[in-house]
Amino acid sequence: MNAEHQAVTVIGLGSMGSALAAALLDRGHPTTVWNRSPGRARPLADRGAHLATTPREALTASPLVLACVRDYEALHSVLEPASDNLAGKVLVNLTSGSPEQAQEMAGWARSHGADYLDGAIMTTPPGVGSPEMMFLYSGPPAVFEAHRPALAALGDPLHLSDDPGMASVYDAALLGLMWSTMTGWLHGTALVGAEKTPATAFTPIAIRWLTAVAGFLATYAPQVDAGRYPGDDATIDVQIAAIEHLLHAAASRGVDNALPELLKSLMERARAAGHGADSFAGVIEALRKPTDIR
Repeated sequence: MNAEHQAVTVIGLGSMGSALAAALLDRGHPTTVWNRSPGRARPLADRGAHLATTPREALTASPLVLACVRDYEALHSVLEPASDNLAGKVLVNLTSGSPEQAQEMAGWARSHGADYLDGAIMTTPPGVGSPEMMFLYSGPPAVFEAHRPALAALGDPLHLSDDPGMASVYDAALLGLMWSTMTGWLHGTALVGAEKTPATAFTPIAIRWLTAVAGFLATYAPQVDAGRYPGDDATIDVQIAAIEHLLHAAASRGVDNALPELLKSLMERARAAGHGADSFAGVIEALRKPTDIR
């Protein structure tokens, strides 16, 4: 069977695991599924998935094994009793956890003769299968390339590093970006909402603004890498003055100011460290550990 229709096993059939298995079935991959509660597997079995009755049977069924369970403790409890069936397999772990757990899991898989990729799913279950959604992977590049066609059934597969912990690092970083962005949008929505502006009217303008913000990120990234922040657009000093307007407008309308107060404190720390005349990218110096070396 060619790589385009490689047999795949999915272990763990919560909302995300079920979406993974469904996407594989939709793209013609012979798919074996296993879940601690067999009832979750029946809708997939009705669509053509093979229902394994044990983890051992699930591991034996396919050369490529995707695991998406609650946490690493659950993952070990499933795989450890059947670990002698891992030899020669590729284990792709899509279970959320820390970079250190991913690195430990990679060593554990290697000790049982399996190749290992760690992954991060950058979407919710309804987005699985869309080529627009990113799936991040880290681990041996050759293993990733060999199984790219099957992984592409889930979303756009991006390989980050041979360090198995890197997908988890990116996952955490991107979630932080998401939460910060959405909270900023909600704060703005509450602010304009105090003037009876509906979120549906504010949001198209906010989205257009994010296009400009993306341009700022592209401008600042080389500055961050170089550790030099020319303040030729808007300095941190100027930004501190500007955020006072946001704080005043929100406070006057009864909107919680915890987020902008945090942003202001970071800017002030950067200014106190001598970066007041730098671009906003200089705020990273208030976020980095003092021992970080560029």
